[in-house]
Amino acid sequence: MSKKINKDKDNIIIRSVNKNVRSSTRKLKPILRSIVGKKVDIAIRDLNFSDKRISKDVQKTISSAVANAENNFQYNIDNLFIKEAYCGKQIIMKRFRARAKGRASPIMKPYSNLTIILAEKEKVNMEKR
Repeated sequence: MSKKINKDKDNIIIRSVNKNVRSSTRKLKPILRSIVGKKVDIAIRDLNFSDKRISKDVQKTISSAVANAENNFQYNIDNLFIKEAYCGKQIIMKRFRARAKGRASPIMKPYSNLTIILAEKEKVNMEKR
């Protein structure tokens, strides 16, 4: 798991990238869509109760990004939310299964890249008049 931090003018983008996740992008996308826009603690809780095997890797990547934001930039973890979450294709391990009459059928074992981007919610101060 690698952590990357990019500085864009005044905005600090906290990004955590997990390469070589042993799952296809087709299985990852619905999980990532469900956590985008949620606060970090709520997203981790939802992933903890998920039935999907891959949700543990997603949870680990989020935790890595949170630790990075807290240690390097002194963010308050209560204000962090998941701004973006996306995945991309990686290598495909190719295997085969022996079939009847000397034939073979392919078995594809895809890997994915997983990227989580966090941001901090700014509190809106409402002044009483």
